[in-house]
Amino acid sequence: MIRQVLQFPDARLRQKAAAVERHEIDDALRALADDMAETMYDEPGIGLAATQVGVAKRLIVMDLDWSEDGERNPRILLNPEIRVAEGRAVSEQEGCLSVPDFKSDVERHARVVVRARTLDWEEVEFDATELESFCFQHEIDHLDGVLFIDHISKLKRELYVRRRKKQLRRDQEEREPAGHADG
Repeated sequence: MIRQVLQFPDARLRQKAAAVERHEIDDALRALADDMAETMYDEPGIGLAATQVGVAKRLIVMDLDWSEDGERNPRILLNPEIRVAEGRAVSEQEGCLSVPDFKSDVERHARVVVRARTLDWEEVEFDATELESFCFQHEIDHLDGVLFIDHISKLKRELYVRRRKKQLRRDQEEREPAGHADG
């Protein structure tokens, strides 16, 4: 099932996600993970955090290699955490399914080591660089209520916020044409 992806400035995107406990792994959590993967491919994106679909649990899905007609191998990870972060690099033209119509360069760690659990409660570890490193940092930020626009300059962020609010007002006006009055 395709889930609605929350968009900035929805306050639920700022909520810090709770850890998933082993006893919480059930059919509902597996269905959520499947839905998140389906939603990620549908948008399309390469990663999605549960907070982006309104669920405050530490769950992410990622698939850096998928294509429309290719094989899909989503990584479904619980409680991902960065254990090691080294170096600095620029994630070029980073975007986000929850921050529509905006991309920007973002300075991130060049290499991260991430530890997480699978849906079978197996511990897994990834030594990631480049795009994989950036994607892990981006999705784990979501679980902490942080958006990629929090990593850009205040001026760029304020310009985006103003443009976004203007767009939302225009969208609202289109849904409720002038002269429309209730009652």
